[in-house]
Amino acid sequence: MTTSDTVSPAMKVPLPEKKKPSNFHRSQAWFPVLLIAPSLIIIALVILYPMGYSVFVSFTPFHLLRPEKTFVFSTDTMFRNYVKLFHDRVFWRSLGNTIIFLAVTVNLSFLLALALSQLLARVSRGQGILRTLLMVPMMFAPVLVGFQFAWFFNATVGLVNNALIALNLLHESKAWLVDQPTGMMAIMLASLWMNIPMMTIILLAGTLSLPRDVYEAADVDGAHAWQKFHHITFPLLRPFILIALTVLSLDVGRAYDVVRIMTGGGPAHRTEVIWTYAGRLAIRNSQFGLASAMSMVSVVLGVLFTLYLFQQLRKSRVVY
Repeated sequence: MTTSDTVSPAMKVPLPEKKKPSNFHRSQAWFPVLLIAPSLIIIALVILYPMGYSVFVSFTPFHLLRPEKTFVFSTDTMFRNYVKLFHDRVFWRSLGNTIIFLAVTVNLSFLLALALSQLLARVSRGQGILRTLLMVPMMFAPVLVGFQFAWFFNATVGLVNNALIALNLLHESKAWLVDQPTGMMAIMLASLWMNIPMMTIILLAGTLSLPRDVYEAADVDGAHAWQKFHHITFPLLRPFILIALTVLSLDVGRAYDVVRIMTGGGPAHRTEVIWTYAGRLAIRNSQFGLASAMSMVSVVLGVLFTLYLFQQLRKSRVVY
């Protein structure tokens, strides 16, 4: 005799029937979607539509002065803008300047911000005042920073020339923004002044959030300051470092305002970066198709770089 035979029919409990969701529950499920619908519509109009239109224009020979010209898609004309870019000497020079500008600015900003964050984390008095002073450069718009540093490095009335001549370190005024190496160095200095505070705040917040018991154990073992920084602080700060590098790289990579105000990309494209050259093609030369193609190249490079940093961030997740 099986177990099922010994159970009487009265003891069998019927399973409850699944109720179909009512109209009220269906409307409740759609309520969050309705709440975020205005934001999604705004994002689509402000971001997705312009991005899609830029992608379309990058495959067309669209010229602002000849908008009535028709364009027929074909394999011969579709990638004409991209082929023209790869044969453009100024494009490669602006891309090289952008990479150098990005590499130097981001690395120097990271090193200086890391040093400042570690010093501020050890300050016992007046830390709030120092943080407030550190955030002052973040309050200035990039356009104002460009005008400020353009005046600093002006060849006739600039503060740098006057200070160096007064200290007998320079005998005559120097055209800092015109010469080959010093023009890009002046732009880098302006970018450093703008971006170091933001990176310092991120690294300082990460440093102050690290667990104290690890440092107490290191003190018991007799570890000195460099050993604690090398084996404890820096590995635990890795997620914050990657986040700061991602934000800073994207911000510096699309630098336009400071370069446009200080040098305009000149003279002779010596300080040209990819965004100033794209702006020159679109605004001055009315070549919107070619400028859109250049913008798409920079966007793809930026997305690939961001994906690489996020991949490194995913590998460096630490559970305290």
